[in-house]
Amino acid sequence: MKWSKILAFTIGGILLLIIIALSYVKFALPNVGPPPNITIEGSPDPIARGEYLANNVMVCMQCHSQRDFSLFGGPSKPGTSGIGGEPHDQSMGFPGSYISTNLTPYHLGEWTDGEIFRAITSGVNRDGKALFPIMPHPNFGQLDEEDIKAVIAYLRTLESVPYDPAPSKSDFPMNFIVNFMPKKATLKQAPPKSDLVAYGQYLVTAGSCRSCHTNHDSKGNPFGPEFGGGMEFHFPDGSILRASNLTPHNSGIGNWTAEQFVDRFKTYSDSSYVPHKVNQGDFQTVMPWFSYTNMTKEDLTAIYEYLKSNPPADNVVEKFTPAEM
Repeated sequence: MKWSKILAFTIGGILLLIIIALSYVKFALPNVGPPPNITIEGSPDPIARGEYLANNVMVCMQCHSQRDFSLFGGPSKPGTSGIGGEPHDQSMGFPGSYISTNLTPYHLGEWTDGEIFRAITSGVNRDGKALFPIMPHPNFGQLDEEDIKAVIAYLRTLESVPYDPAPSKSDFPMNFIVNFMPKKATLKQAPPKSDLVAYGQYLVTAGSCRSCHTNHDSKGNPFGPEFGGGMEFHFPDGSILRASNLTPHNSGIGNWTAEQFVDRFKTYSDSSYVPHKVNQGDFQTVMPWFSYTNMTKEDLTAIYEYLKSNPPADNVVEKFTPAEM
């Protein structure tokens, strides 16, 4: 009887400690500090810079739209840019259902500039809840403070569109793990554009190229060669896309010239280009070509120079596996 009581108390104590630990993770985290007390003035130059970044580099507007994957490249459906509603869920291999939010003043109108700033750079929303890093706050938290402010200034100019996407929700155990993911921003001054490699690295961070073109395990930890490709993207029909090798190896972009690299992006900026219909079994991509295509040639060249400065990785990637018919 004595030993059974000891065992019961021991088990009870362990369960109590687990409950306390889980409660701490659930309610005390994330802890990145309060939002900064800032007021952003919307003058023309920052707004123009923010528009360029949000549409063409950081691709905020395409992610926060509704993409039509019946067409090649999943262009945004007309009238949905910025209103959110794009799903990233279990059918695509995510540990939950993550729906992009409305970025127009209909949703963000009551947010302070500091609350938006914290969400973009540290991954914590107005209510103190962690944002799953499909929203690439770990990357945005490394950018220049003035660029983040420029994006916010631009978002304030958007037309207010009444639309309420479904809330995002993590599955167990990600609903606890996600609270460890937000980190305090480590903002850095943007390098001069004359330093092509450094500025290219800055743009690659802003565009989250590393996040997609470096392989990750199921917990989101990178492994394998940086920019070596191979990361899988699952489509709801069962087909699989794999990110390309962007290193200067012959299996990547080793044989590409700067002109070829830029032209690959600029293919989609031609006004005569119309995305073709994608049938089951046809090649499809999640690469946001229709956003990146409008980057300047100078910025695309800087990205190329940075990628060419990285170590080469011998990694032949099978780009696409169609779903079984």
